[in-house]
Amino acid sequence: MEVPILEAGSGPLVLCLHGFPDHAASWTGILDRLAQEGYWAVAPAQRGYWPGGAAPDGSYRPYSTGQDALALIEVLGREQADLIGHDFGAAAAYAAANLDATRVRKLVTMAVPHGRQVLNAFVSDGDQQRRSWYMFFFQTAMAEAAVELDDFAFIDRLWREWSPGYELPDAERAALKETLRAPGVLTETLGYYRQAFSPPADEAAQALATRSYGAITVPSLYLHGADDNCMSAELSAGMDDLFTNGLERIVVPGAGHFLHLEQPKTVADHILGFLNS
Repeated sequence: MEVPILEAGSGPLVLCLHGFPDHAASWTGILDRLAQEGYWAVAPAQRGYWPGGAAPDGSYRPYSTGQDALALIEVLGREQADLIGHDFGAAAAYAAANLDATRVRKLVTMAVPHGRQVLNAFVSDGDQQRRSWYMFFFQTAMAEAAVELDDFAFIDRLWREWSPGYELPDAERAALKETLRAPGVLTETLGYYRQAFSPPADEAAQALATRSYGAITVPSLYLHGADDNCMSAELSAGMDDLFTNGLERIVVPGAGHFLHLEQPKTVADHILGFLNS
C-alpha cells in the first residue's frame, strides 16, 4: 500500500504521527522546525485517512499502527527514527517502541498517556467519562450521520471543546474536513474507536497487542496541554515506572489537546531540546 506523506528537510529521520480528528497536515509547522534543525521530518497519513487507505487487515488498534510506523522507517531506507505521536499517533508510537525498540532512537508523545490508568479512567472516573462522551457515541450506528451533519459541525465542536480558546484557521479547518469527507474515510477513522474497547480475536494479534502496551525502553518525552478537555493532564502523572530509560513529562500552560498547534514554538522547543540532547 502506498502511504501519502508530507516531508521536509534532510538528515536523521523523524516520523510525526497524527490522531483524530486530525490529519498529517497539522504537523506542517513542526515539520518545518525539525527541517531547520537538520532533520528529515515525515508525517504520514494514518491508515484509513485517505481513499483506498483502509486497513488491509481491518485493524485500527495501536499494535497495527505501530507496525505501520516501523514499516515506514524501513521503506524510507533507515535503520532507526525518532517518533513523535499525538493522540492516536501517541498510541501508535508507544506500540512501535514496544514492538521493536531497536528501530526507535527517541520517543515524543503528546495528549494521550501510556498505561492502564487511561482505560481505568474510562471505567471509574466520572470526569474522564464526561470528557470521553464522544468515544461511546462513536460505537453507535448513527455516528457517521451525526459527524457529517451541517458540514462536520461535530468536528468543529470537538476542536472547540478539547482546545478551549483556540480557533483552527479557516483554511486548515476546510482541509481537515476535506480529508474526512473523502469516500470511505470517516467510517474507517471511527474504526479506531470501535476497536478501542475490545481485544483482537486471534491469538497472534492478542500477543502483539499485549506487547504493545508494555514498558517503554527508549528515552522519552511526554507533553500534555494544561487545559486539555479531551484527556485530563492528571492521567499522565505517575507514568515513570513504565519508562525504564527515562521519562521527561511536561505540562504545557495555555494549551489544550492540540498543543502543537496552540503553542507551536514552545512545543517545538521542547521537542528539539530533547531530540538534540
